[in-house]
Amino acid sequence: MSAALSYMECSARERLNALLDAGSFHEWLPPAARVMSPHLQQLGVPGSFDDGVVVGRATLGGRAVFVGAQEGAFMGGGVGEVHGAKLVGLLRRALRDRPDAVLLLADSGGVRLHEANAGLIGVSELMRAAFDVRAAGLPVIVLIGSANGCFGGMGLVARCADRVVISDMGRLAMSGPEVIEASHGVEEFDSRDRALVWRTTGGKHRYLIGDADVLVEDEVEAFRAAAIALLDRPRALDLAALEQEHAALRARWDALPSGSDALDWWARLGIAVPAAVPELSVAELRELASAGSTP
Repeated sequence: MSAALSYMECSARERLNALLDAGSFHEWLPPAARVMSPHLQQLGVPGSFDDGVVVGRATLGGRAVFVGAQEGAFMGGGVGEVHGAKLVGLLRRALRDRPDAVLLLADSGGVRLHEANAGLIGVSELMRAAFDVRAAGLPVIVLIGSANGCFGGMGLVARCADRVVISDMGRLAMSGPEVIEASHGVEEFDSRDRALVWRTTGGKHRYLIGDADVLVEDEVEAFRAAAIALLDRPRALDLAALEQEHAALRARWDALPSGSDALDWWARLGIAVPAAVPELSVAELRELASAGSTP
């Protein structure tokens, strides 16, 4: 039996090739098109022929999907003007062509500092486009399990989606550990404390507190199966649904434990031995969450 293919260790194109139906992916604006950021060249910074993001159409389980995959090996998956425009264009084309879903494979530390204003505008346009697609009844599904995780503006984009699939190796947050430490000091958040980082931004924590819908192993096939299962499960995007979501966020804020560690959150959720959570397998954690029991 061959070893499972690690989602985290794959490049953007490797993930797409393994995730989607074989031979079905058609890339728009491929490297040969040379659609690159004009700003990086002006700053003397090496660019990439695809500007660090792959977009196109394919099928998944026989269903038509549009996909966008960020390449974390190029500038940490940072969003710039062209990078953001390709993702926004993908979503806008989905409004016209109406695939069964749009998949975003996030691998980003946030916005590029080299072209921050353009990147921030790109993120805001991407959030608006995601809501437009959802309002049209098309599911937007974000997959998170790469080495860079999903931080900064892309962290906001992920929470604008219908569904989030995350691996136990994935990370999701607005601000990265190093950013928090630089802004508020090591006393607030020690970015070198890897256990703290993972139990605060990691997939298990995000799944337990409801920021991710599905928790999977670090395997491309597991992401594929989860994405196929979610194709027919879009969330309603209307006033009642938004008010319900706001109420849930309000309840979460009101229930914020006095402690500042994820262990306090897990205890508040009724987990008898919070310290045991990092050692649980994905299957054990999913069973724990679904049963409402404790380890």
